Amino acid sequence: MTTAPAQAKAPFWQCVTFARQATGVDLHGNAWTWWDQAAGRYQRGETPKVGAVMSFQRTARMPMGHVAMVSQVISDREVLLTHANWSTPGAIERDVRAVDVSAKGDWSEVRVWYGRTAGLGTSSYPVNGFIYPGSAPATDWANVQVAALSLPTLSFSN
Repeated sequence: MTTAPAQAKAPFWQCVTFARQATGVDLHGNAWTWWDQAAGRYQRGETPKVGAVMSFQRTARMPMGHVAMVSQVISDREVLLTHANWSTPGAIERDVRAVDVSAKGDWSEVRVWYGRTAGLGTSSYPVNGFIYPGSAPATDWANVQVAALSLPTLSFSN
């Protein structure tokens, strides 16, 4: 009698687990707590920088908040994010568009590409700001997924 080999289950990525591994920012707990946790441990600010964590506030629609890594700065009001558990539960999305729609241009409110609608849509999300890692990430963010066992990544950038 032969048996089929057991298949390993692909990881289900939460935004905090992915952001921590991708950036080296060693914070834990729900995403909405990261901004306050970072005080005194990491530099924080309003300017997007590659490798920084964008910290989203919690809202009624997003009670756990959200964190995402800035993978590219396009302009003073547009970045690309790499993050997990946004458009598709548990999946990683690479280089998706995020636009600062705040009145002051201070990144306090953004719209983020959402794969299910294939656009930025009309939803805006409040942002605390950016948490800057103190050193290089321990893991290369491009290779965070386990090679053959990972979920497919989604890229919806325009």
